[in-house]
Amino acid sequence: MEVKSNMAGTILEVLVSVGDQIEDGQDLVCLESMKMQMFISSESSGTVKEIKIDIGDFVNEGDLLLLIE
Repeated sequence: MEVKSNMAGTILEVLVSVGDQIEDGQDLVCLESMKMQMFISSESSGTVKEIKIDIGDFVNEGDLLLLIE
């Protein structure tokens, strides 16, 4: 599964690491958009396969953040 950004913003924190087991609804990434902190959550359970972003990166809506299998 691909986890994509639902809005443009700056990555403040990545809350998971490669290999982590995650649950449906778990917060994965915190980003700042319009001076507000927003969390992007998982839509299913699985294992984090790859992290495509770093803290401080600017992402646009639709950008790929993580891969989960």
